[in-house]
Amino acid sequence: MFFMRWRWKKKVDPEPEKDQPLEPGRDYYEEHGRMVFTAEFLLRRGYCCQSGCRHCPYSFEEE
Repeated sequence: MFFMRWRWKKKVDPEPEKDQPLEPGRDYYEEHGRMVFTAEFLLRRGYCCQSGCRHCPYSFEEE
């Protein structure tokens, strides 16, 4: 019984935006060999990672 209930669960397709590769210039740029994400990309991602990103649109401040 458990197997049958698990098998019938609806599969959710991932959002199309998340499946697309990062585009240099739009999503990030490189500075001293490191990737710096743009505010546009961070907004599309939809949440703050609390890593102190330079262009964080969510007003996160490190203590």
